Amino acid sequence: MATENTNELQTSNTSEVPVQKPTFVEAFRFWLKLGLVSFGGPTGQIAIMHAELVEKRRWISEERFLHALNFCMLLPGPEAQQLAIYIGWSLHGTFGGVVAGGLFVLPAALILWLLSWLYVSAGDVSWIRAILYGLQPAVVAIVAIAILRIGRKALRNALSWSVAALAFVAIFFFKTPFGVIILAAGFLGLLSSHLVPGLFSFRNDHSPSPKRPQQQKRARLNWRMLRVALVCLALWIAPLVVAGIARGWNDILVQQGMFFSKAALITFGGAYAVLPYVAQQAVEHYHWLTTSQMMAGLALAETTPGPLIMVLQFVGFLGAWQNPGDLPPLLAATLGAAITTWSTFLPCFLFILVFAPWVDHMRHLPALDAALSTITAAVVGVILNLAVWFGQHVLFPLGRPDPYAIFLALLFFVGLWRGKWEIIPVVFAGCLFGLVGKLLLGV
Repeated sequence: MATENTNELQTSNTSEVPVQKPTFVEAFRFWLKLGLVSFGGPTGQIAIMHAELVEKRRWISEERFLHALNFCMLLPGPEAQQLAIYIGWSLHGTFGGVVAGGLFVLPAALILWLLSWLYVSAGDVSWIRAILYGLQPAVVAIVAIAILRIGRKALRNALSWSVAALAFVAIFFFKTPFGVIILAAGFLGLLSSHLVPGLFSFRNDHSPSPKRPQQQKRARLNWRMLRVALVCLALWIAPLVVAGIARGWNDILVQQGMFFSKAALITFGGAYAVLPYVAQQAVEHYHWLTTSQMMAGLALAETTPGPLIMVLQFVGFLGAWQNPGDLPPLLAATLGAAITTWSTFLPCFLFILVFAPWVDHMRHLPALDAALSTITAAVVGVILNLAVWFGQHVLFPLGRPDPYAIFLALLFFVGLWRGKWEIIPVVFAGCLFGLVGKLLLGV
């Protein structure tokens, strides 16, 4: 599968910046590091990948990165993890995608399991709140840098600037759902491809699109898609079958596997779009946890790397802890957390590994290229909305300025922009400043 080279990082036209393919060991080290420091939700995670993989290491071109990001935006599930899977696949085939996506989630899963156990055992997480306090200004700075870097490359004319501005106004002032904005932007791009060809396009040249794949190539890719899909579906269903046979089909582990599998298919628009549904069902229907416990889980998930949707693991952990049946509570909770995480994130591998070979082919379909390019402009506005919303809550909590947080955000922004500081040391510095500020200085 790794040799079916849509995988090779050879540029499709002369306008792309040359890229460098790393060894598998180099890529493994990066994905492990990313899994440990990918704080800040999807915006921060995408910013880190863009800065490290496009700007610094040049493992993937700007155009390919943005195209893949737009494709992931259209899928349910955490788009940052899906983007990592795609980049891992593009570097080292299917196994590379599995490693990238797995390491994106695994450190967060282990850390959140430990924090969940500390929560039910001790209930005191003041040091975690201190780390989060210093981490948040660092994330604000990282996101601001991402907007500047992505925006100046994605917004190429007055119309793309207008699309970004309209997207920001729609989501910030009118609370327009994320999915509606993406669909509207895509429709505008399709329309523009017919009325004004080339107005929205990632490609700067006017070279003709490559010929369509031969029928034999298409058949082989279709067989590959079927094979990967069957494997992913079997892995997805297997824990549910095992739990049902071992524990009975009404056991909480089966309920959690079924519920979170369904939730994984409707997580369009990010974690905040699906959390109200999950909270309502978990609290009011299944009675796995209370509202205050759900809020505590969200706070813990905010302090860990990885997607914010990791909060679902906390729900699975606490639900099984409080309804262990004949199992020891910790064992039941661990199994609940595991089946929840498995059911939530495995669909991402299914979607990306099945359709990854076609993502690059779609870049050369003018109408689809225009649609995804327009979505890129809208995404800049959406990211700006997240940055403003996040900045308001971090730098002006309760409507009042927080001088310490503002100082940290400015320090990190200047360091990243002018001093070319590395993102990973900034993340750890934010954690350290948070501990110093909260526990020693009492800010």
